[in-house]
Amino acid sequence: MDSARQRAWNWHKQGLDGSLLGATTAEVLSAAGWARSIGGSNPYLTLFARAGIRREQADADLAALAIHELPTARGCTYVLGSDDFAWALSLGQGAAEATAKVLDKLGVDRSEIQALADKTLRLLETADGPLDPKQLKEQLGDAVRSLGEEGKKKGASTTLPTVLGLLQADGRIRRVPVNGRLDVQRYAYTAWALPAPSESPEQARTKLMENYLRWTGGATLKQTQWFTAFTGAQSKAALAALGAVESTVVDSGGLWMLPADVEAAANFAQPQQEQIQLLAGSDSLFLLRRNSADHVAEENKGLGIGKEKLALTADLPDHPIVDRGRIIGLWQYDPGAERIAHWTFQPPTAAVTRRIKEVETFIREDLGDFRSFSLDSPSSRQKRIDAINAAAR
Repeated sequence: MDSARQRAWNWHKQGLDGSLLGATTAEVLSAAGWARSIGGSNPYLTLFARAGIRREQADADLAALAIHELPTARGCTYVLGSDDFAWALSLGQGAAEATAKVLDKLGVDRSEIQALADKTLRLLETADGPLDPKQLKEQLGDAVRSLGEEGKKKGASTTLPTVLGLLQADGRIRRVPVNGRLDVQRYAYTAWALPAPSESPEQARTKLMENYLRWTGGATLKQTQWFTAFTGAQSKAALAALGAVESTVVDSGGLWMLPADVEAAANFAQPQQEQIQLLAGSDSLFLLRRNSADHVAEENKGLGIGKEKLALTADLPDHPIVDRGRIIGLWQYDPGAERIAHWTFQPPTAAVTRRIKEVETFIREDLGDFRSFSLDSPSSRQKRIDAINAAAR
């Protein structure tokens, strides 16, 4: 495939071509990939771009546990559908255990951790509703130990966060957003009795690899390992269990692909009409393989704002405007003006202008602002907004 067709293939596999319209929240996340959640707005735009799902529906599905935010691959948090909860959560247990080893180095005995975990679980099981960390600390009293300055240096000021992480990784408790929204990082905790996964660790790794190859339409071994954090041996075992093949049908350098995708890619026809989307910089189209530069056409690789050239950035500094997998512009939301500040590399077509207005309305009516991550704010991104406006002029 040439680069334009490769981008369109990835676009299609991500369901950004309209193929997921009418799908449920869980179906979108299963088909296109789990939505990265870091207290930003990406999960909402992920659902809106692919299936037109509005925030009210997403929040209702979150409350009903049709979808949930859980720590999984690499210990990172993603929003995923209920069918994936148990086995996906098991993939994040190693990261939770790593935090417990920090307490080991601080002289906290495992019996103390277990005692605090038992007490925390009993408290949440009998509580009238979710409890936030402050309420938990107050009610647990002396069972929570301060770890002093040395603990703060290692990111563990008390023993409570580690215990909460371990309980969550086991599916015995879960985090609840304090206002029921996915674009916050303020949580309370409630008891949960998630059944243990039926998959063994090896089967869970194989399942993640299968999903990953399906979401991406093909990836290098290095890209699979970046997303999964599997060792070389684990990656090769998962690929072998799937019957995955290293094919040159998409990329002459070779990509690991599912056999069904090899045939589908060989017969794939690139759409001729514009398919415009505004996406988050952390959208699965880019984040799964961390290859945003591949989505920039050769003639645009020298473009950028300031010193950040598009061809040189692993992670986009702004959100992209995309047509069939090709980045054609950048945007940020300006809540003060209630508008999307945007810059397109070429004068915008009618389809581009129309989609900008549609997403602008969605953000204004449903979200109020569009944050990249929890600490993002209008003031912190003002320089980016000004730079985009200047580039557009």
